[in-house]
Amino acid sequence: MKRLYIFLAALLFMPAAHGQQKAPMTFTLQECIEFARENNPNLKSAKISIDASKAKVGETLATGLPQIYGSADLGSNFIIPTSFLPATIVGGPPGEFVGVKFGTQYVGRATLNVDQMLFNGSYFVGLKASRTYTELSRKDLISTQTDLVAAIKKAYYSVLVNRERLALVEKNFGRLDSLLSQTKAMYDNGFAEKIDVNRVQVQYNNIVSAQRTARIGTEVSSNLLKFQMGLPVSEEVVLVDNLQTIKLQVLDKDLKKDFNYSNRIEYSKLEINRALVELDIKNTQVQYLPKLDLYGSYGASYGTSSFDSFIAFGSKWRDLGVVGLRANLPIFDGLRKSNQIQQKRIQLQQIDNSKDFTKNQIDMEQQQANLTFNNNLESLKSQKMNMDLGEEVYKVALIKYQQGVGSNIEVINADAAYKEAQTNYYAALYDALIASVDLERSYGKLLDNQ
Repeated sequence: MKRLYIFLAALLFMPAAHGQQKAPMTFTLQECIEFARENNPNLKSAKISIDASKAKVGETLATGLPQIYGSADLGSNFIIPTSFLPATIVGGPPGEFVGVKFGTQYVGRATLNVDQMLFNGSYFVGLKASRTYTELSRKDLISTQTDLVAAIKKAYYSVLVNRERLALVEKNFGRLDSLLSQTKAMYDNGFAEKIDVNRVQVQYNNIVSAQRTARIGTEVSSNLLKFQMGLPVSEEVVLVDNLQTIKLQVLDKDLKKDFNYSNRIEYSKLEINRALVELDIKNTQVQYLPKLDLYGSYGASYGTSSFDSFIAFGSKWRDLGVVGLRANLPIFDGLRKSNQIQQKRIQLQQIDNSKDFTKNQIDMEQQQANLTFNNNLESLKSQKMNMDLGEEVYKVALIKYQQGVGSNIEVINADAAYKEAQTNYYAALYDALIASVDLERSYGKLLDNQ
């Protein structure tokens, strides 16, 4: 009986458990950006690059620390080399030589070696260059973040606009569905002609197609947003913000006045690259200076003709050791370093030219972004007015038609004009939102307050 109760309880709760679905994820615009910063694959790679550059600094630093290594050499002279000595030392005639074998069949040597760099100009310049390279990796991360924030904002705005457009199409569908039903009823009662029904039917078919297109557009824009965030497209998301809570970003005049070209990541990266080339020149110049190293080794060696005593490693092994200073003074390299420095100075000139070009490009982008944004704002105002007027005209035409003092064609034309005004309004709204993002980016303000 107890098992029966357990079985019945399981049956009772199984449908409830089976019916549970994963709750959709909700996001504001800022939450989308934060989520993308943690999950976007490109941004993850940019962060890893900083770790790699830090490891590069450690690698450069390690070359200035003591280098300790051991070595061992165990060999068998299966043919002992012959040395030739004057024959007079063994009582032979002058001018002749006798061959004498020096050495043992088995020889061995084991040492522990230490090298310590005392002075090397390239080391200190390279250490600074590696740290500057780390700063360049950070700039690359900022560049990737800037691109990501711009993409997230544009995708988020696209979803909001498409969502509003879909809601409006749904509303238009309901309006045309009612109008089609009314016109068919009037035709059945002899108050309308067949052509009146056909005209409304054409508009109805068009709105059905527009409804399908709007749904697909909303889904596509939502999938693009999830892709930019690093979220699987199969996940269901709900956007908290709407077009009423999203405010068009208008940069303050003081922010424009205080603009510095270094605020733009493209220009800032050029400055870092210039610093790296300057360090490269300095590194080549210090190679004219001498290098000074401290070295030392300690070990033991042994030789014998008996393999058994050779591998015994007893007291017959004799100690050896050396310590000293090693200097390396470059004298003449065929002007190789001089030509390298000349090439790098040309690179500096090229970077300076790129900086000037980038400045002009930034000025042009800012001017264009301001003009585009202001023009889109004016267009948005005009399209909003047109949409309101189109709605009013449609309502008047419909009332006149229902009261028998207006024509069917007048209602159809008013409906078409109203829908065109709606399409133009949302296109202008989207353009204004995108222009606001481009305006922020042109002044290097996209990451501010993020």
